[in-house]
Amino acid sequence: MGLFRRKKPTSAPAAEPSAHEGPPLPPPPPPGPKSISLGLQGGGSHGAFEWGVLDRLLEEPELKIEAISAASAGAMNAVVTAAGLAEDGPRGAKAKLDQFWRAVNQAGGRNVFGDSAIWTAAFNPRWLQANPFYRYFEGMMASASPYEFNPFNLNPLGEVLAETVDFAAVRSAPVKLFISATDVIEGKARIFSSHELSAQVVLASSTLPLLFQAVEIHGRPYWDGGYVANPPLWPLFGLDTPGDVLIVMLNPMRRAELPKTAGEITDRLNEISFNAALAGELKSVAMIQQLAEEGLLTEAGVARFQRLMIHAIEADGHLDDLSLESKFDTEWGFLTDLKARGRKAAEQWLHHHLAEVGVRSSFDIRSRFS
Repeated sequence: MGLFRRKKPTSAPAAEPSAHEGPPLPPPPPPGPKSISLGLQGGGSHGAFEWGVLDRLLEEPELKIEAISAASAGAMNAVVTAAGLAEDGPRGAKAKLDQFWRAVNQAGGRNVFGDSAIWTAAFNPRWLQANPFYRYFEGMMASASPYEFNPFNLNPLGEVLAETVDFAAVRSAPVKLFISATDVIEGKARIFSSHELSAQVVLASSTLPLLFQAVEIHGRPYWDGGYVANPPLWPLFGLDTPGDVLIVMLNPMRRAELPKTAGEITDRLNEISFNAALAGELKSVAMIQQLAEEGLLTEAGVARFQRLMIHAIEADGHLDDLSLESKFDTEWGFLTDLKARGRKAAEQWLHHHLAEVGVRSSFDIRSRFS
């Protein structure tokens, strides 16, 4: 099963298939590495899970990453990967990711993902999550504006990016990038393409509004892109990107138990909120698939699309034991544990689904979202 991608009109179009015949089968994949696009979710320091996924995918000789769409922490991984690819191919990308996440760890006292380090340096975050006094303090902090408690708009991510990423290399990299941010005034997604990328764009895509001031780009304020596109998939549906899209999720879709404590409820609300945009896009994909297969699109409508194949590495089963507070944790042992989880998840996906790339979707979005 797959979504159908718009085709460019030609001066002498071939005869269009009947809508009842279903979509045309994709051509056999060409010899050599299989081209894929990646969709990278945001999720604070859980982005180190994506670090592990990327680390393993970059080693795979049968895959070639040609496009990445991302938000927030996913945007960080995307630009770092692109910079490394531009400098020294997959080996350079792996080294650059290692350098970036080490810099994140070393900035821990001024936490890149929100300054909880004052508290986590003294207490275990899992203990804090269950402590009512911490929750009381957390509630008080939520009532304060970053324009009040952070008037100088200090954001250590800017220093980390300056230390590790050459944005001239990012803009010239052999991989297309699409980074989302939330337009605060319009309340909609703004997608920045490769030629527009800068440290300010990554800061905008990663700015949680209760922790950091909005980032202005060309006079417009932006917040974290995960609120409206996490990650944005529609830029990957064009003809200039691979027909296979692998989504790497950082927020579990399912939970085994009903959340009952204040902390558990807050965590689950955040997961649902940051999955909502992705779930909406995937539901639309499933609807288009069903309409096309049931012959409910016009012949001309079907002829204007070509097949797109969806794959996914889900957080479920890999990250669902982690709390919301752990997204602020930049301790090196925790980050490297997440990297190991990501490598394991990527290895499992490659073992079970690599053969399906270029052939069919390995993620059944219809059963999940229709």
